[in-house]
Amino acid sequence: MIYSVKGKLIHIEPNLAVVECAGVGYACRTTAVSLEGLKVGNDVTFLNYMSVREDAVELFGFITAHELGAFKMLLSVSGVGPKAALSVLSEMSPQNFALSVVTDDVKALTRVKGIGAKTAQLIILKLKDKLSADSPMSLPGAESKVSPHISANSQAVSALLVLGFTVSESAQALSGLDEKLDTSEKIKQALKKLSKR
Repeated sequence: MIYSVKGKLIHIEPNLAVVECAGVGYACRTTAVSLEGLKVGNDVTFLNYMSVREDAVELFGFITAHELGAFKMLLSVSGVGPKAALSVLSEMSPQNFALSVVTDDVKALTRVKGIGAKTAQLIILKLKDKLSADSPMSLPGAESKVSPHISANSQAVSALLVLGFTVSESAQALSGLDEKLDTSEKIKQALKKLSKR
């Protein structure tokens, strides 16, 4: 497993960056978002996902943990492969992708080349629960010990952590939100705040 690649960027083409490390050039398939602002000759670090198939071994590289987290979530959906996942993340930031899922925004996902209405609905169906996943604080029996707004906050933090945000980023995004909001609404509001940064 190659977790990350750090070295000199020696080649760029659409959805591909080649990073030279110790004399070896690693081809990393990536998103248009990750390629923005990169220049050949500069040092770069890609966080990687390694795909092993019968006929190929490919590296998928991302500049941020948020993108890598969103990419892995997309791959967990049956029928969504690496190319489709890259297309989604080339069209929208991880925050906007998560916001589309949480808000059931099928139209935003179908604007991505190669993502039809059925696939968009499947992505939302499969990932909405992951983004609103129960945290350890909301296990059966814990509800009686934890007030509902604290439980909703902890669930929202867990969902944001799954997307690669830090605890402090999640806490800042959730601060000031109405305590009466349910988990799903808190995640929506937090993602809106995070996408404006």
